[in-house]
Amino acid sequence: MRKSLLSICMAAAFFAGTAAVAAEELRIGTASLGGAFYPIGQGISNLVNKYAGGDMTMVPVVTGGSVQNPRLVGDGEVDIAITNNNLAVLATKGIGPYKSGAIDIKAVAALHPSVLHMIVLDGSDIKSFEDIKGKRVAVGPAGGGTLGFMNFLLPLHGMTMDDITPSFLSYSDGFSQLSDGNVDAAFALSGYPASAVMQAGASNKLRFIEFAPGKLDEALGKNGAFKSVEIPADVYSTDAPGTVIGVNNMLIVPSDTDADKVFAITSAVFENLDEFKAENANARQIDPDDSKNLAIPLHEGAARYFNK
Repeated sequence: MRKSLLSICMAAAFFAGTAAVAAEELRIGTASLGGAFYPIGQGISNLVNKYAGGDMTMVPVVTGGSVQNPRLVGDGEVDIAITNNNLAVLATKGIGPYKSGAIDIKAVAALHPSVLHMIVLDGSDIKSFEDIKGKRVAVGPAGGGTLGFMNFLLPLHGMTMDDITPSFLSYSDGFSQLSDGNVDAAFALSGYPASAVMQAGASNKLRFIEFAPGKLDEALGKNGAFKSVEIPADVYSTDAPGTVIGVNNMLIVPSDTDADKVFAITSAVFENLDEFKAENANARQIDPDDSKNLAIPLHEGAARYFNK
């Protein structure tokens, strides 16, 4: 009996000790399935799990996307997240979608750019952005970056959300609905190639919606964080390339995150960037030098890495 009791006590002590040194699990906020944020978040998680040491692990979490992610970071729902430069600035200032209060976040690193995919089936009568008036449009999930771009672009074209019939769907569902003819156009703010668009293009001929002459320049003039991006025709097997509006993305964390933890995450990703690029097409667009010129300040742990 004594031996059995001793064995039980030793086992209990072992498991208690194991629990005491269990790795901390970090949650990275991404976006809906079918875009680029989730696979980027998965890739970052894989690198952290492999190279950051045994005291932390990371898992990707499906979220509403770039608009929601700063709020999730601020509320402690996720530990790190992906958003874009423009939204990060708005979040720190408590303006735009964040009028309920400024969010205390810092940047970790620059990531790939996101572009606003504006896509129709090749035979559609929708040629330019103005033509979506009165149409059924998949605008991404509520809280996602696509909707933020729509709310920016619609007024520039004399429209509001009331002038279209919006469907608030994940990118995968939105482009599936486009393929099935249940929406007339599908929009997605995502890196390229985006899996949802590629899936739609596997069974349909797709075409980019264009900007009317001067309208893209007008949009870029109103927000310096945005830029013009050309998506080559061979990306989605379209007849012509698409000239679209885009924005750079970044990783963010709460400002009070431990600096050593942020340094370990940053090192795990950027010391193994070639591995990341080999597994993810969007990661090939990441330039480490961009992390020194972000729209909000770098976290102390990230600055330690990039300025070493």
